[in-house]
Amino acid sequence: MSWIWAFAGGYLLDALFGDPPRRTHPVCLFARAALGGEKILRRLASSPLGLRLAGAILVLTLVGGAWTAGWLVLRAAEELSPWLASAFGGWMIFSSLARRDLLRAVGEVERALSRGSLGTAREKVSELVGRDTACLSAEEVARAAAESASENLVDGVVAPLFYAALGGPALALAYRAVNTLDSLFGYRDERCLHFGWAAARLDDLANFLPARLGGLLLLGAAFGEGLPWKSGALAWRLFAPAHPSPNAGIPEAVTAGCLGLRFGGTNSYGGRVEERALLWPSGRPPRAEDLPRVMGLVNRASHLGFVLFGVGLLARTVLF
Repeated sequence: MSWIWAFAGGYLLDALFGDPPRRTHPVCLFARAALGGEKILRRLASSPLGLRLAGAILVLTLVGGAWTAGWLVLRAAEELSPWLASAFGGWMIFSSLARRDLLRAVGEVERALSRGSLGTAREKVSELVGRDTACLSAEEVARAAAESASENLVDGVVAPLFYAALGGPALALAYRAVNTLDSLFGYRDERCLHFGWAAARLDDLANFLPARLGGLLLLGAAFGEGLPWKSGALAWRLFAPAHPSPNAGIPEAVTAGCLGLRFGGTNSYGGRVEERALLWPSGRPPRAEDLPRVMGLVNRASHLGFVLFGVGLLARTVLF
């Protein structure tokens, strides 16, 4: 069936309400299932190879289970009514998106910084990033929020919309499972280095196309607003490859170049210090007043992605 109404409805629900209630949010359900599965599988494996296999089993089980459960629910609903299937599909897409809550979280950081409440700003930005935030300066907090907004445009908006348009709500739900597993296990610390290998690699693969589409959407949004989009394209070409992630560096570099900001630098993760390559080195460090500009660019890119993917889905429905 056509998922155009589910696609539009899911995006509208996210715009109106943000994330669903925690008790029914797929991310919370996936996280509980993943952590429970980790406990069981770690009892069966201890060697690096065994942990990698155990992590791969968990990833395949949960991602495959998410897609299968979504597909079965939609098929059962479709037998009763196409509109009921659209309603369930819209809920799945709504549950996969995080645009409103991402912008809300960044806005809370900006308001705390503007009030001079650095402690509150550090606490708020810790909800967005995995780095240590307790000792960050105001500029470092602003940079963390700006980088997170740029990166999470892909995870929270572009990728779910892309997979919903490509394969329907069940595929968007499966993508959310992939992203949740990466957020739980996709680290290079002692606990996750081997067990989280499969989750991290699958997330890199799943975000490969969406990250590049996200970069193009940011350039399109910048062009539409009269921003220096060519600087964003140059930052993508010159500086994104130096980012440790094959995907996250693209939206970060484009945002930095388009807005004349300098992303990257020193980050600390669990006390482990990393020196990240500078993205748009000629820019200035982000400040609190730059966060609305970042949010505006991310928001416009989100809407542009919704329109373009929606048109593609509609064209496919009409033609095929």
